[in-house]
Amino acid sequence: MAASEAPADSSEAALAAALADVPELARLLEIDPYLKPFAGDFQRRYKRFNETLNNIGENEGGIDKFSRGYESFGVHRCADGGLYCKEWAPGAEGVFLTGDFNDWNPFSYPYKKLDYGKWELYIPPKKNNSLLVPHGSKLKVVIRSKSGEILYRISPWAKYVTREGDNVNYDWIHWDPEHSYKFKHSKPKKPRGLRIYESHVGISSYEGKIASYKHFTCNVLPRIKDLGYNCIQMMAIMEHAYYASFGYQITSFFAASSRYGTPEELKELVDTAHSMGITVLLDVVHSHASKNSEDGLNMFDGTDSCYFHSGPRGNHDLWDSRLFAYSNWEVLRFLLSNIRWWLEEYGFDGFRFDGVTSMLYHHHGMGQGFSGDYHEYFGLQVDEDALIYLMLANHLIHTLYPDSITVAEDVSGMPALCSPISQGGVGFDYRLAMAIPDKWIQLLKEFKDEDWNMGNIVYTLTNRRYLEKCIAYAESHDQALVGDKTLAFWLMDAEMYTNMSVLTPFTPVIDRGIQLHKMIRLITHALGGEGYLNFMGNEFGHPEWLDFPRKGNNESYHYARRQFHLTDDDLLRYKFLNNFDRDMNKLEERCGWLSAPQAYVSEKHEANKIIAFERAGLLFIFNFHPSKSYTDYRVGTTLPGKFKIVLDTDAAEYGGHQRLDHNTDFFSEDFKHNERPCSLLVYIPSRVGLVLQNADMPH
Repeated sequence: MAASEAPADSSEAALAAALADVPELARLLEIDPYLKPFAGDFQRRYKRFNETLNNIGENEGGIDKFSRGYESFGVHRCADGGLYCKEWAPGAEGVFLTGDFNDWNPFSYPYKKLDYGKWELYIPPKKNNSLLVPHGSKLKVVIRSKSGEILYRISPWAKYVTREGDNVNYDWIHWDPEHSYKFKHSKPKKPRGLRIYESHVGISSYEGKIASYKHFTCNVLPRIKDLGYNCIQMMAIMEHAYYASFGYQITSFFAASSRYGTPEELKELVDTAHSMGITVLLDVVHSHASKNSEDGLNMFDGTDSCYFHSGPRGNHDLWDSRLFAYSNWEVLRFLLSNIRWWLEEYGFDGFRFDGVTSMLYHHHGMGQGFSGDYHEYFGLQVDEDALIYLMLANHLIHTLYPDSITVAEDVSGMPALCSPISQGGVGFDYRLAMAIPDKWIQLLKEFKDEDWNMGNIVYTLTNRRYLEKCIAYAESHDQALVGDKTLAFWLMDAEMYTNMSVLTPFTPVIDRGIQLHKMIRLITHALGGEGYLNFMGNEFGHPEWLDFPRKGNNESYHYARRQFHLTDDDLLRYKFLNNFDRDMNKLEERCGWLSAPQAYVSEKHEANKIIAFERAGLLFIFNFHPSKSYTDYRVGTTLPGKFKIVLDTDAAEYGGHQRLDHNTDFFSEDFKHNERPCSLLVYIPSRVGLVLQNADMPH
């Protein structure tokens, strides 16, 4: 008897120890009791996070000081006019600074070797007090490797790099302007419901060229504001040598991409967005780095192990890129300082962390179909070095700026990713609901409209962890890329080129496409999460895919653009989708369903193709049936009284058939239906989504 009780006693003791070590672990286990067997994993992660934080405190004076690496590393003008330079190059035999300032003499300014692989150099000021290294001049770090090789490198801390003419590699330009941009506007308050406009500066013009920060500020920000988005997520800002990588192969982590303009112009963009009340997130790529060595981090000191793991662990086979050694002290300094740099220098309000699944697991998510079995999220397959780094990053961000927002791009569904660190979680505010776009694509590709499964749609839109917030989206940049199709293209395909004029009659394809495009967006927005995301141009059904200039398309910019002017043409039907997107966002702004508790779904009727649910005091009704309309259809509600239509996909201004009279009052009666205490009778035309609001509620 005693022997059989021993394991139970030891597991109880282990649980008690975990609860003692992790301040609010009890709350996490109360929310999800199925995590109890893994309490030891949460305990170990939290203890490692705390130990690292304490080590930073003891050795560096705290994370606040530790995350200011950019103030000493790199090249800096001193108050006396001299120059202070510092690098971490543990594998180097010698380090030197060269550039225009010394006529490119590689060895005239050697760095002094310090402990722990660091090197420093102080160059006294000129006698005439003129700048030793003027703004705009070129520099290089020269590395003498252990094998005696002489390597010319860009500092990992370089703040501005650019490529001249047909040069293959980027040049490091000393950025030290006499007048740097001064921010004029305060940061907006953290939105209660995030409505994100996923943006790429370079493709934001209709012309076949790389658009600028200035263009985006003057022409795109006003559109975003008008559409009712309160947040932009900026892609491809961190410098990347290869434009077609969509900004995911970073070469210079502290440099804002020069292909769109100067650092000061990016600051102006962020500041202008703030003046409009728009929160600005940076798409931060700390999951991997470009393999470039001439103008990237790779082989900086002549070894393959400077910032990255040596050998196979340091390579991502699918992405052909390098993987950071997250437990390395100087790598932590570099990455945490990089986070802080974008917050402090450019005024960003938070981050969308790219490639989190790749970071969390040693298998990087490759060849893994996550089933939701909790054993997939714990144990030896988890890269706890990377996980601790993400905890530190979230801790830093939310300590510095409590209103900052962090979003994780994770396809695995790791539990507690968006739970507070004090509960043993990783500390993200939101995760992307990546199953939702896959579901819509699957339905459009594989099923006839009459075979759509209402229960399955509702399950996909509501299947999220309790109290871990999700960003829902019908499609993002992933679906717009060449090789995939946007929802508009799946729905309307080639007819978008010929039948989008209001002067031509509705064809069945265009009619179906326009109606479903709106319905899919509305149900995703209202049911799918605590935030909503849209990729630029998709809101109006942009008629082309996205393809960056590359060898395979003869370096063409034809598809690396967004044709916003299509929505301004009164003779084209794109305006209808644009109008609907705007009014959907404006209704959410008024009613706040994204910040309301998850919806109560009262109906998912397979034969009738009806979905009905309540959220934020609104009644949402969808009829996905391709041909059947229903008169006096009974729908359940919690609220008694009079209801009015506040949004209707069938309205004329949205390219609908105007089958609903918005002057009609609907009265709910004390008649229980679908587990709701009240109900009302509604006319629901085919392929329509409508939103009803109780007249007694504030508008």
